[in-house]
Amino acid sequence: MKAGQNKAAIIADAVKHLTEQPLKTAAFNRPDCKNSLEIRRRHAKLRSLADAANPDFGPNGPETHEFLRRVANMTQVKLTTNHGDIVLELNAEKAPITVANFIEYVKAGHYENTVFHRVIGNFMIQGGGFEPGMKEKKDKRPSIQNEADNGLSNDKYTVAMARTMEPHSASAQFFINVADNSFLNHSGKNVQGWGYAVFAKVIAGTDVVDKIKGVSTTSKAGHQDVPADDVIIEKAEIIE
Repeated sequence: MKAGQNKAAIIADAVKHLTEQPLKTAAFNRPDCKNSLEIRRRHAKLRSLADAANPDFGPNGPETHEFLRRVANMTQVKLTTNHGDIVLELNAEKAPITVANFIEYVKAGHYENTVFHRVIGNFMIQGGGFEPGMKEKKDKRPSIQNEADNGLSNDKYTVAMARTMEPHSASAQFFINVADNSFLNHSGKNVQGWGYAVFAKVIAGTDVVDKIKGVSTTSKAGHQDVPADDVIIEKAEIIE
């Protein structure tokens, strides 16, 4: 640490550096930062600042990565379910409209006591629109612009917005891919090609996702692939 420079000043320097030269957070959250030389350079700069702020961090320690994650303001949301916790990392850089919409629903408590109402074991698990007993939960916000053209792919353990056949009809419902579903990706700005907008990924609780995808399903209230026993989202909270 430089003489006369305390931890708060070091952190302020890191934030100033980040603000002046915005990082591509989707790549930045990876320790190796392979996406570009510039990102690696900035990562190294912030890593050195983090180490200076607290020498106990170490150049590759988890505390350093946690510091960098917080500085980059990469929001995480924890879904507490009756099968365990799932932590999502939101990608506001690639899907700003979708992330803002999802956060508003989280803050409003919309997802509390909702269920994963559609489970297809080799495809995805979908939730956010029904309460236990398949009671529909009304959306509180208007539909949003489809951001599926953001370059993110519907890979296993990514999270995307559910919608009707109308491309820009997503509101509160989302799904977690439990397989690589490239056929859901954007391929053209038309009804058939718009795709489904990925806005997050599961960074903890993949075992919980795997447990949910394996539950027994049935038909209920005119819907197919409904878990025989409710898979409940007890709470959704921001843990940035």
